[in-house]
Amino acid sequence: MTAGARTAMDAFDLYERAATDGSRSVEFLLAVHGGAASILAEDFCGSGALSRAWAEGSADRRVIAADADPAALDALRARLAPEAAQRVALRCADVRAVTDPADIIAAFNFPIGYWHARADLVAYFRHARSRLRGGGCLVVDIYGGATAFQPGEYEQALPGGIVYIWEQAEADALTGRVRNAMHFTLPGGRELRNAFEYDWRLWSIAEVREAMAEAGFARSEVYGSLGDAIDGAGRLRVRPLEHGDELDEDYVVYIAGRA
Repeated sequence: MTAGARTAMDAFDLYERAATDGSRSVEFLLAVHGGAASILAEDFCGSGALSRAWAEGSADRRVIAADADPAALDALRARLAPEAAQRVALRCADVRAVTDPADIIAAFNFPIGYWHARADLVAYFRHARSRLRGGGCLVVDIYGGATAFQPGEYEQALPGGIVYIWEQAEADALTGRVRNAMHFTLPGGRELRNAFEYDWRLWSIAEVREAMAEAGFARSEVYGSLGDAIDGAGRLRVRPLEHGDELDEDYVVYIAGRA
């Protein structure tokens, strides 16, 4: 993740308000894993909302947070609760160079789109699989659907008088490439344009699952949401999609590869 110019309100704060829900993602990942997961690796972690929620949720959990942008890791470090800081290992590196073992590896907010070639995607999946402990899983997300390759803007009002704008500036269905940006309008009308910019390839569900299989994952599952039901013990229930289940016209899905 590469941040644009900083303002008095940190760009990473704005990003987290617009695009992350660390606590909900933690519960989802625990439910998908289904076992006694204690070590999370967050690849492309940015300011680490997921890493922080994982580490701060239990003294028995540890995190490996990796990002190639040192400013992102500085933002993560500054936001960590002091009592959780010792449980979070920061890795300023290409995620393919990080070797720490984990029970779950999460790459959320579409970062597998950074791999534009299939061989690179498979190589990343193979490397991630090599890091997983017994019973572990890699979970990634992608978006797609009817308007996935249509340029345009989506606007959302955030608390505090902030307006968030997601722009798909360019899209080419022939190559699968898109160029996207996050913009913000701050209280008083001041704008922060291109706070974050992305050059991604949009992979399809089938392509991701095929690449996971080639990388050696035993199986993969697709989830259409972060879960919305609680069982009698207060645990989140999640169910993978089955053949015949319908997706929304425009969708975000989560794909879990199981080692």
